[in-house]
Amino acid sequence: MPSTSSPSPGVPHTAAEEAPGPPAGGETPRSPAGGQTPQSPTGGQTPPSLAGAEARRLAFVVHLAFFLLLGSALARYVQRHGDQPQEPAVLALAAALAALYVIGRRTAAGAPLPPPTHSADTRAPAPQGLPPLPALLRLGALVAVWAVLVALAPSFAWCAVPLFYTALRTLPTRAAYTLVALFTVFVVVAQLRLADRLDVDLVVGPPAVAVLATAVFTHMDRQAARQAALIRDLVRTRRELAATERREGTLAERQRLAMEIHDTLAQSLSSQRMLLQAAERVWETDPERARAHVGTAAGIAESSLAEARRFVHDLAPADLAGGGGLDAALRGLAARESTAERTVTCLIDGAPGTPGLPDRVQSALLRIAQGALANVREHSGATRAVLTLTYLEDEVRLDIADDGRGLDPAALPERAAGVRGHGLPAIRARVRRLGGTLTVESAPGDGTVVSAAVPLRPAAPSTPESTAP
Repeated sequence: MPSTSSPSPGVPHTAAEEAPGPPAGGETPRSPAGGQTPQSPTGGQTPPSLAGAEARRLAFVVHLAFFLLLGSALARYVQRHGDQPQEPAVLALAAALAALYVIGRRTAAGAPLPPPTHSADTRAPAPQGLPPLPALLRLGALVAVWAVLVALAPSFAWCAVPLFYTALRTLPTRAAYTLVALFTVFVVVAQLRLADRLDVDLVVGPPAVAVLATAVFTHMDRQAARQAALIRDLVRTRRELAATERREGTLAERQRLAMEIHDTLAQSLSSQRMLLQAAERVWETDPERARAHVGTAAGIAESSLAEARRFVHDLAPADLAGGGGLDAALRGLAARESTAERTVTCLIDGAPGTPGLPDRVQSALLRIAQGALANVREHSGATRAVLTLTYLEDEVRLDIADDGRGLDPAALPERAAGVRGHGLPAIRARVRRLGGTLTVESAPGDGTVVSAAVPLRPAAPSTPESTAP
């Protein structure tokens, strides 16, 4: 083979997914709808990055090399052997070879891609079958015309390197290697026919070029297979990560809604039940007191209805929707929780700075107050409770104190942050989400003080609760 036939034009294709077209001239495979459908070497869809501009540039180089080599061989033949009787046959065969290459490139619309030459595992070829019959026929015609042309004019052996690419691109691995070996034999014989004496370079050179071209193709094919497999793994990992994040978001939202419902509707219904049960007990003996209990229950029901409507509308506390802010919401809560048996007062110390407390902090502190007062109402037996909201320079503190029967802080239930819970576990989860601290000060018979401190600057939302006896 002449030295002008460098292996670079025959640099084989990287893999099926980067191929600009199927075999026999590099046809562009298209989907039934007419659009390109690049596929991975393992049979799956491949991202456009593997089948885009780089693949088209490689195909352009291979096709250009084929026609340049064909043209140079034809020019050499005409220049040196133009007066020979087989010249018309050689010209016709050269035209047929070019036509088959072009037709094969343009008539593969809708044809499936050939089997991959290698799997992503570089140690073994992928399971393969024969390519589609039209591709085999096109390749067979191309090889037959080239072989006859080389027999008549050995100069056309220069076109072998681009045809290496076509064979390796089309056939399963073993069949492709066999065809490349036959190509090489043809080239060696053709070069020896041109030489006037035996030249070792003419015997060793073509096999060396064939081995180099085949090795480059195999390496690029396997690299592309690994690249495609890696991209599929990355895509799958991203999908799994997105699904995990969606699940975590759904669980977090469920937990938040559970605490919202517990701190609003559930506590309201519990209060109404207690008031109605109290009214039932004194219905005959103390009608006035019974009516007062019923009236209080009706007021709580009305407030709960407004809360439920607001909850459905935008999940914001109804008490904060009136525009009065957290201070007004806590005063309203204290007024609603006050009964004949229990007095609840609200104290505000200081004022929020500019631009004020974030909405999520206001909402959480209000829910904390509601949950703490629900515990006072249902469990403490207290006659007096005090809500104290204190604005400090770097934090806001909410204290809920009562004179009830108290409790043992060491016996408080422990639940992880964000876990669905009731009462103090739910309060603890809210405080941790804000990056704050929760302190419970109590002793049996001495009442209880629940203190939630929330920083006004960002803090890590995992601060453990401190418990003081």
